[in-house]
Parts: sequence; C-alpha cells; structure tokens
Amino acid sequence: MTAGTGPVLDAPTAALVRVAAAVARGNGPELEARFAAARDARVPGLWIAWRGVGGPAPIEGDGAEDLAHTDWESWAARGAAVCREVYGRAYHKLLVNLRALHPALEDLVLVDAYGKVIARPGLDLKRRELCTVATTAVLGTAEQLHSHLRGALNTGASGAEIEAVLSLIEGDLDDEQRRLADQQWLDVKRRKL
Repeated sequence: MTAGTGPVLDAPTAALVRVAAAVARGNGPELEARFAAARDARVPGLWIAWRGVGGPAPIEGDGAEDLAHTDWESWAARGAAVCREVYGRAYHKLLVNLRALHPALEDLVLVDAYGKVIARPGLDLKRRELCTVATTAVLGTAEQLHSHLRGALNTGASGAEIEAVLSLIEGDLDDEQRRLADQQWLDVKRRKL
C-alpha cells in the first residue's frame, strides 16, 4: 500500500493475479480457493474462463469472441500490434530471435499467442501483463519474467503495481524463485525507470 491512498491494485485485479499464480503452481485445491476468492472479489466473467470452476462461461453477446475466427490476417495484425506494445523497443529483436529458432514460430506467436489469446477483448493488456508477471515469477523463468516486467511497464503498469504483484505472490514463490524475481525486477528498474 502507499501511504494514505489504499491498495495499489483493486480487489478484482489482485484476485486475478492470485489466480494466475495458482494456475502456474498447478495446485488444484489452491486454484479452486483462489477462483472462489475471485468470484467474491467480483472479477468480471470475461477476465476468467469460469468453465469447470462453478461459474458462468462467457456467452455470445457478452463481449467474448468466437474462437473459430477465419480471418488470419486480422489475427496477425492484431497480434503484431499487441506484441509490439508489450515488447516496445525489443519487438524487432524478438522477431529475429523467433525466426532463428524456427521460421514458423513467428506466426505461431503473433497469430495464436498474441492475436487470438493475449489481444482478445475483455481484459486490458496491463492486467494481462501483471498476471503474466505473476505466472512467470512462479514458474521461475528468468528471461520471460524480465520481458514481461518490461511489458507490464510498456502497457501502463506503474512500478508500484508491479511491486504489489510481486508482494501478493510472495507466498507462492520458493527462495530461488523469490531471488530470481527480485533480481529481474531490480534489473528492469535500473534500465527502465
């Protein structure tokens, strides 16, 4: 919390971040408890796929997209725009690295990951990146965590919001994951803030 201003993250965002951390941990009972807390925090239905966890699934007309979308070019354009926003000045380096790994990987990332999933309506990009920070910290993936710490800043998160996410998931991290998260955040702050 910041002095006199209340929580840095609103209750629905904090609950969503805790769900993201539980998904990464893969602990079923903990995930169920966090889904229940997310419902109690009134996390909007489009923010979480409630199917199978006792909540309503998105229905046609509530803002959810049809996943059988056939316009490949629109997925690619939307994915490229979102990926560019997340990665900022590192976007072109990302594309070069993806092409070097495999020629089809660029399309897979831009169309499927960014165009279909990350750019879908219902949850703003800043909250998606805050959740991605939580999941990559729990998974202990240093390079991805570093990228998404920068991505959270690039998409409008403040340093205080990122620190609130890292604080919120501290109990989900072992000592090595905590050290890694602190190290990556310190490096991003030195370079970015």
